Parts: sequence; structure tokens; C-alpha cells
Amino acid sequence: MSDRDEAFADYFAARSGSLRTTAYLLCGDWHRAEDLVQTAFTKLYLHWNRVNRDESLDPYLRRVLIHAFIDEGRWGWWRRERPHDAPIERPAAAPAPAEDRLMLLRALAVVPPRQRAVLVLRYWQDLSVEETAAALGCTAGTVKSQAARGLATLRALVGAPVTAD
Repeated sequence: MSDRDEAFADYFAARSGSLRTTAYLLCGDWHRAEDLVQTAFTKLYLHWNRVNRDESLDPYLRRVLIHAFIDEGRWGWWRRERPHDAPIERPAAAPAPAEDRLMLLRALAVVPPRQRAVLVLRYWQDLSVEETAAALGCTAGTVKSQAARGLATLRALVGAPVTAD
């Protein structure tokens, strides 16, 4: 990150909250206030070197914000953003269904306690066989056998085919 970008990021972090409040007081809508703040900081970034030398950042930024607010009000209906019937962007891929997670948690609750402890430590906490053995006070061989049995129990409970590991 360049010195210019770092200085701008520091200034943004310090002033964006108060500028957002000012924008909200101007327009009365938090969403529009966010847009106004984004516009103001974008314009500030474009002129950062010139404005930064003058050390008049706050007045300049306030002026840009107010002008952006006024200009937005001057736009005719044809220049404003309008929602579309169909989404422009594709939605992000949906996460795994909550039902699958709930089913897995219910099945895990049925697994015997020792096997459940091994499964949680090995696959949820991502501990090694040795770390799991140390945590449970048993041998590495016991961890391996309990993990194999626990996975077999889980597979039987959720109806997944058993595969060789």
C-alpha cells in the first residue's frame, strides 16, 4: 500500500462515521447517506494529493458531501438509479442447507460419548491424532479406532454410504 493510500485509509477510518451522520442529517435516509459518503470520499480520493497539501480536508470533504446531496436532488427522474425487475447480479451460492446441519448435529448427539469426543476434536477442532490422544488421555491407536467407529455410526445414522477411508 502506498503512503498516499495509507494516509487516505487513515483519514477515512477517522472521519467516515461523523460524515455518515452529517449525510443522514441532510437526507434523512441511512442508505442515501451511505451513497453520499461514498461519493464524497471517492471525489476526495481523486483529488487527495492537491487537497492534502492544503491541510483543508474536513472543509473540503464537507463541501463535497453537501454538493453531492444538492446535485442528487437536482437530478431528473431519468438520471436516478431505478430498480430492475430481474436482478443484475447473480446471488452468491447458497450455503449448505440448515436441515443438513441440524440432521448432522442430531446424529452426532446419538454417537457414544467417547466417539463423539474424538469426532469433535479431530474433525471440528481439527486436532491431529496425537493432539486428540493427549487431550483425551489415550493412545493414538485408540483415537484412530474411535474415529473410525464414530464415523461409521454417523454414516449409519444419516444414511450415507460407507466408504473406505
